[in-house]
Amino acid sequence: MTNIFPDIYFLHKLADVADAETLPRFRSHIDLEIQTKLKKNVSFDPVTIADKAAEYAMRKMITEYYPDHSIMGEEFGAIENGEIRWILDPIDGTRPYLLGIPVWGTLIGLEHNDKMCLGMLSQPFTNERFWSDGESSFHQYNKVQKKLKIQRNKKISEAILHINHPRSSNLYPHINFTELSEQVLMTRYGAECYAFAMVAAGYIDICFEFSLQPYDIAALIPIIENAGGVISTLDGSSAHKGGTIVAASSQSLHEQVLKILNS
Repeated sequence: MTNIFPDIYFLHKLADVADAETLPRFRSHIDLEIQTKLKKNVSFDPVTIADKAAEYAMRKMITEYYPDHSIMGEEFGAIENGEIRWILDPIDGTRPYLLGIPVWGTLIGLEHNDKMCLGMLSQPFTNERFWSDGESSFHQYNKVQKKLKIQRNKKISEAILHINHPRSSNLYPHINFTELSEQVLMTRYGAECYAFAMVAAGYIDICFEFSLQPYDIAALIPIIENAGGVISTLDGSSAHKGGTIVAASSQSLHEQVLKILNS
């Protein structure tokens, strides 16, 4: 098979093989062979055998079915074969994974010509998946599937803001996060990729992160956009290459957030 464009069912198959590696090890008290990766301004960036095994399983399946596709993964780097590229994060949220908190997920994204076409977040412990087939976005819980369509169009003073940790504000003094957090109704922390899914599901109005890698966000872009949300970098460009990321439940709210952060 050469440069054939897969469908969303193949992403479900990839999620299945990743789930088979992540779920049995979650809250299991088995040795996860925890290591830490070198990362600027981060003292502990864990990787476990579950991260590596899940990414390896997905890479193996992609290579078997689509050998001409490129692959970028958090744990094993990039293979540049073709214009269709898979962007994988086997466990986004390894820290909560280690703590037994189910806000982690496997992220699977498909990029074609610099545009994210398909996206999947799998959370096997809660038996949930969020995905986009390129036209619409969906949530499945306990085999019950529903289409996602954001109904919220809130003022900034009514909005719920999520960020994983505010400490990064000291590293980015040019970004006016303090004013944003003071203008919203409420700020919450620590939900990793699951918080971005909650933007698509209509429960969180704004997600902001100071610094993300492509594999942290790429799969979530079509899920948010095809549910009616807006996501970009701080300068309003595409988020698929990572950077400082803003996701919002409406265009007007997104514009307000960018204006405040850039002020």
